[in-house]
Amino acid sequence: MSDVDNALDAVVEALGGQRREGQHEMANAVATAIGEGSHVIVQAGTGTGKSFGYLVPAAVHAATTNNTVVVATATLALQRQLVERDLPRLAEALEPVMSRPVTFAVLKGRNNYVCLEKLHGTVPEDESEALFSTKRSELGDQVVAVRAWAESTETGDRDEYPDEIDPRVWRSFSVGRRECVGESKCAYGEECFTVKRRLQAQEADIVITNHSMLAIDAIEGIPVLPEHDAVIIDEGHELVDRATAAITSELTVSMVEKAISRVRKQIDAETVERLEVASETLDDAMREEALALGGPTQLTTLPKNVLLALTMVRDACNNAMSELAADRDKEPSAMAARQQARGALEDVHDVAGSLLIAGEHDVVWLDPGENRAPTLKLAPLSVSGLLREALFNRTPVVLTSATLTVGGGFDSLVGSLGLTESTVVTMDVGSPFDHAKQGILYVAKDLPAPGREGIAMEALDELAELIEAAGGRTLALFSSWRGVERAAEYLRVRLDSTKFPVLVQRKGDSVGNLVDKFAADQASTLLGTVSLWQGVDVPGESCIQVVIDRIPFPRPDDPLLSARQRAVDEAGGSGFRAIAVPKAGLLLAQGAGRLIRGPEDRGVVAILDSRLATAAYGRALRASLPPFWYTTDRPTVVSALTRLRDELDAAD
Repeated sequence: MSDVDNALDAVVEALGGQRREGQHEMANAVATAIGEGSHVIVQAGTGTGKSFGYLVPAAVHAATTNNTVVVATATLALQRQLVERDLPRLAEALEPVMSRPVTFAVLKGRNNYVCLEKLHGTVPEDESEALFSTKRSELGDQVVAVRAWAESTETGDRDEYPDEIDPRVWRSFSVGRRECVGESKCAYGEECFTVKRRLQAQEADIVITNHSMLAIDAIEGIPVLPEHDAVIIDEGHELVDRATAAITSELTVSMVEKAISRVRKQIDAETVERLEVASETLDDAMREEALALGGPTQLTTLPKNVLLALTMVRDACNNAMSELAADRDKEPSAMAARQQARGALEDVHDVAGSLLIAGEHDVVWLDPGENRAPTLKLAPLSVSGLLREALFNRTPVVLTSATLTVGGGFDSLVGSLGLTESTVVTMDVGSPFDHAKQGILYVAKDLPAPGREGIAMEALDELAELIEAAGGRTLALFSSWRGVERAAEYLRVRLDSTKFPVLVQRKGDSVGNLVDKFAADQASTLLGTVSLWQGVDVPGESCIQVVIDRIPFPRPDDPLLSARQRAVDEAGGSGFRAIAVPKAGLLLAQGAGRLIRGPEDRGVVAILDSRLATAAYGRALRASLPPFWYTTDRPTVVSALTRLRDELDAAD
């Protein structure tokens, strides 16, 4: 047996677990990739023990070579799981069998930490106006509470604050990368929370970060991560979207106004006036163009009025930045204020400049906004080449998730990463669960295909019937907020609320609290969208059914995805099959994966979209799901749910 096998056995034994061959297969593949400087993509189904499947070989490599391995996650929930639960247990379990203790650290972006200069200074004018123009009870009290926490925290980490923080409040305590004057020039540089975290990361064997930080480090070439031997990317199905989001630029009039507010007292009145004229011109141009738009719309060419406004903004910012650079005041607080002003100007200047030179490999769009000012956005048409050159060509990469294949293959994922079959090893280590015996995949073949008007009444009728058959115990996932709201209205009338309580996700709700309530009440049904499709873990009797309202194809009005589909079409392929189907397949698999979370779990995944059974692409999408027993017969499913419900009720 290899050192990795022995170490993994030691960890599993210490945790009271059982040997899983898929986990060992994964661990050895990860060790090989890191050791040989190659790449591997591993699909590891629920129950495999995926995190230890990569953490153990990472720890063995780091302890043997004294080099760092970076682990990037997509979600805060997984990041917390690794740092607060998995890594401490791993380090303790490996101590008897390793030559030295395994160390780890978490590294987040600068704006996730309290800035001590801001904390001990004054709130900038633009922030104070926003904070205190509303009722004291809404934001003012939160400022006081956050300040009290910030003055006593040992980490300065926003995620450790025990409650939600309004973004406007947090901006008054944090700075972005460009706003920071640097620890050598800051009066609080030696105490800086960000600096402390970075120093810890430089000494750690394993550094936990997120996809966005990885993209900034690799694609943008900004060294925010320590030197490392390899990168492990968990939740790898999210990498392309997270990398795209990290390097997507946007420009709003409020950004320009914020920059003006911060720089106003530090430059000549004439320069301020030039900035204000440019800001007003941009505001007029964007609002004029947004009037005719029903939603986010791609701009294949910039309208003349927008072109002129962007030029004025870029040039005015450039003048102001030059004037700031001439200021030689060395007093720390003045330097910090000047750097914050310069950072805000640079953000606006660079985005305006990028929009002006956008080419055929970029996508520019205007979002008219909902009850807010319009936003101009810019993103690359594809990130595959960027990922290949900046990440895969520079370091060994392990990419893993429970859901990576579409139609049973890795082709779509491999292509989206800029790789080929010859440059990466792909493997599926399966799942220890017997999905065909533990679960049923039911597709409502007889329902009308979903339309643009939202979930049909027939589908709502079937949803209610399935909930009654399961005795509640249902997680219902919708592809839109409108679907959630319509289902909630219908079920409140159709179901006995005392017998079948309905929990409804609302925008801004804490997902964790909702899931806890759902898990605690077996008779309840939880309706939700977006964040509930992934990461929800409710093993046992509280969730014996997952209902999905429709195939989660990307929105047709998404300018970036639409542009990517058109590019494939124009190249002679099928944009729908190359872009829309894979995205839908991965999200569908994530949603269906909420059902079987443990070896004793049983139940039904019901999809109320007949296209999954009747459309040509339906077979490929079904092949993306766990291998449940498949049927389109409603009475069979209702009967199975009823038997399972009665069995669980009798056991209680």
